[in-house]
Amino acid sequence: MLTRIALKLLEMTAWMPLPWLRGLGWLLGRTLFWAVPSRRRVVLTNLRLCFPHWTPQQLHCTTVETFVCFAQSWLDRGWLWHGAPDTTRKRLKLVGALRELEGNAPTVIFAPHFMGLDAGWTALTQQVPRAFNTIYTDQANKTSDAWIYHGRKRFGDAQLFGRIDGVKPILAGLKAGQPLYLLPDMNFGPGESVFVPFFGVQAATVPSLSRFARLGRAKVVPVISRMTPAGYDVEVFPAWRNFPSNDPMADTARMNLELQAYIDTMPSQYYWVHKRFKDRPSGEVAPY
Repeated sequence: MLTRIALKLLEMTAWMPLPWLRGLGWLLGRTLFWAVPSRRRVVLTNLRLCFPHWTPQQLHCTTVETFVCFAQSWLDRGWLWHGAPDTTRKRLKLVGALRELEGNAPTVIFAPHFMGLDAGWTALTQQVPRAFNTIYTDQANKTSDAWIYHGRKRFGDAQLFGRIDGVKPILAGLKAGQPLYLLPDMNFGPGESVFVPFFGVQAATVPSLSRFARLGRAKVVPVISRMTPAGYDVEVFPAWRNFPSNDPMADTARMNLELQAYIDTMPSQYYWVHKRFKDRPSGEVAPY
């Protein structure tokens, strides 16, 4: 019941002017920073590992900003999924190498876990006349799960495949010209991961970007969503050259290296609340 009430209130924020909503997110984010010390330690640990040269003040400020961006992006889902379509289109600005999305060439979209990942997905499915696919992970709370699932299917002929569906429908979609919106930069466990550097620290990383690009004979197009005062800039980058190679581990290391460059432009908008270094190579202790 409490979840339904909270989600209904969030839907009602869709009418709010964006500066009001972002102000509310600022307040909520700073509250979460102090109220959830366990997650605060996760963010701070991640930042210390990835930016060892930062001063304590830089680490503190970016940790606070991460919580603020997290709260603001979560509240933005109210208008992303329930606001007027004209409002959504106005606040989501597609920029960059848009030609990469034209036609029906097999395409894997590398969409790292920046706070605006749902804004990027919404912009593509609303504004690009193609059917997009993605991989969906069920949420433990079934009320939240249904809300998120339907929100991500709001625009276009979007398909959300569960991990239990396997790779066959995903590959079929790629070969049919349906771009795959892939988020492979989290720690999904050691089972199918390889350890490659991420900001100089060995990180368990799934090699799925290389795998899907190779099996689907698809180009890889990065799409990075940046939160702005006016909404989001969803930037489409040129397709990577010479990717994939014959070495999935080298491809995955390159993915992380490319991701580092994107993070450096907006470190507080990356999803540091995730335990990125939870799984360790043999003999190493988890830093959390």
